[in-house]
Amino acid sequence: MTSSAATSSSAVEAIVLAVEDPELPHVTIGDLGMVRSVTINDSGDVEVVLTPTYTGCPATEQIRDDVMTALTERGHSATIQFAMSPPWTTDWITDAGRRKLREAGITPPEHIGASTVSVTLRQPAPTCPRCGGRESRLVSEFGGTACKSSHVCTTCLEPFERFKAI
Repeated sequence: MTSSAATSSSAVEAIVLAVEDPELPHVTIGDLGMVRSVTINDSGDVEVVLTPTYTGCPATEQIRDDVMTALTERGHSATIQFAMSPPWTTDWITDAGRRKLREAGITPPEHIGASTVSVTLRQPAPTCPRCGGRESRLVSEFGGTACKSSHVCTTCLEPFERFKAI
């Protein structure tokens, strides 16, 4: 463990927030709002609580390993836990995360608010991240990952993915 004098909780939190999502390497787990808490306990160990974006997300264990590696490479001993309640929502994606998704050609989800979530949630038409067009054709409910859907813009005819709102 790094000496506690040289370690601040904000510096340790910054390490965790900067870990890239393995399926969306242009955004961090901090951008996605997956980091619930980062604390340093009385013995100087780091305790991290994360909420995965989807319960069955195949990247969950990789994220745990990447956070552990980021901390241990900087001399920290850590435990990482997952909190499933309350479940993650796309409303937790930061403004920077939404911007990075758009820059990578992925339409971020609209803010849905907890009071509007339902099993039959229908999202507004996605905005094309390339031309800003509001009309598209759904190609597949599943994109490169289960958390995205594939679309084609009917204005510029470019394909793009949309991060699903939950």
